[in-house]
Amino acid sequence: MAVRTRKDLMPVETHIDSRHIVPTSRLVSTITGFPVQPNKAIVGASAFAHESGIHQDGILKHRETYEIMRAEDVGWNTNKLVLGKHSGRAAVKARLEALGISFADNEALNAAFAKFKDLADKKHEIFDEDLQALVSDSQAHQLIDVYEFESIEVHCKTGQSPQASLQLKVSGKSVSAASSGSGPVDAAFKAIESVANSGVVLQLYSVNAITQGTDSQGEVTVRLEHKGQIVNGVGAVQI
Repeated sequence: MAVRTRKDLMPVETHIDSRHIVPTSRLVSTITGFPVQPNKAIVGASAFAHESGIHQDGILKHRETYEIMRAEDVGWNTNKLVLGKHSGRAAVKARLEALGISFADNEALNAAFAKFKDLADKKHEIFDEDLQALVSDSQAHQLIDVYEFESIEVHCKTGQSPQASLQLKVSGKSVSAASSGSGPVDAAFKAIESVANSGVVLQLYSVNAITQGTDSQGEVTVRLEHKGQIVNGVGAVQI
């Protein structure tokens, strides 16, 4: 790649198809059982990855700012902007636009970026599914919330009923509640109901991981029934 990249210093031709460099590296790694270090030049997973906000902004404006060769020329699909706590607004906006998500004004973008930074403080890498869940969750909470969740503590022990203690803010006032249940989720919902006194019946509660890794984000679906009326709620949560 040095010969191909710096033809001004080495005006020669090797006739090597450099697009097979990465696939060949993977093949050798599979055969030998030796993984390629992420920081390895050209073939490492981080070779064309950029997490720093300054680097990402430079790549978006002019790729050659930080890359002297194209990722596609060595066998990668494209370079990778790793979204994490060091990422800036420009990279987040570009990824959202690539996902087909746009904002009416800068205020809406700022709100989404604030949620992104909060999540980035909790997990190393933010995936596309994370962004979609964040935006959906943000758009679903444009109304003023009467009930706000503050904290929860769940205690589970073999041979004992699960206990849930939580703190809610109701119309700006902090309220404590506690309850037991057949499971931790049941105990938590019963504690909430002791405050809300809504008379609803929990029909469905499910959590599905939408990203990979032990620090993945999950999509929570809750279905409540009250006097024949059914309401569904969907939100994002760290699992």
